[in-house]
Amino acid sequence: MNAHTPPPATGYPGAALVTGAARGIGAAVARRLAADGFRVVCADACAGATDPVLAYPLATREELDATIAAIGPVATAVQLDVRDADAVQAAIDATDELAVVVNAAGVVWGGAPLWEMPAVAWREVVDVNVTGVFHTVSAAVPAMLARPTPRTGRIVALASAGSSRGLPQMAAYSAAKHAVVGLVRSVARELVDSGITINAVAPGSTRTPILDASAAVYGLADVEAFTEHHPIGRLLEPTEVADAVSWLCSSGAAAVTGSVVAVDGGMTAV
Repeated sequence: MNAHTPPPATGYPGAALVTGAARGIGAAVARRLAADGFRVVCADACAGATDPVLAYPLATREELDATIAAIGPVATAVQLDVRDADAVQAAIDATDELAVVVNAAGVVWGGAPLWEMPAVAWREVVDVNVTGVFHTVSAAVPAMLARPTPRTGRIVALASAGSSRGLPQMAAYSAAKHAVVGLVRSVARELVDSGITINAVAPGSTRTPILDASAAVYGLADVEAFTEHHPIGRLLEPTEVADAVSWLCSSGAAAVTGSVVAVDGGMTAV
């Protein structure tokens, strides 16, 4: 066997760390990976309504605890902010047999053109959505490389349909998601022959709290208005995005790295 030998079809032994796991796509991914047989470390900042920059409440500790309760004993909770490199490193160090990392933590700010955007808002969006991925990947790769061969590892970052197009009044978010794609593609080249893959999933309008915040940015009364951007004629569900992440974390995706998997109802196909 060599470093490219895929693991059993039932999945990888070991643990999966999911950031942004308290709700939305992150929570759906955590539940799905647990169903796939992983021990799941569910991480979230749990900032609630305390953030002075963002105009919507972030996830709470109660929501993170609810995710853990829904999954059961194979899940553990870690409260951390992905902007804190030391906290991310500590979570990685405390996770035995790290096999999978999913970067689902994300925030959005909008409602004004770029030149009217406060610098503090720009920094927060970029720090969570891009620097948070940098911190997590930088900590995870050495831990994965330290595992015995035949080595396997899966890293997935959440991008967005906005990572391939411009989003008016949400320039920071779009720029950050473009950056995530560039990071994924570059690191994939750096990990060639390691047995570790890294990919991005780019969701379209998915029924999550971030979509609620996006609707407010555009003055929409209801998130259902976003369906006009989807040729399939409906919003996406977090579980549908989690299905794509699950596949990328499976043995069936061993040859997939540096890719962006669009789960967007055909949004970027037109």
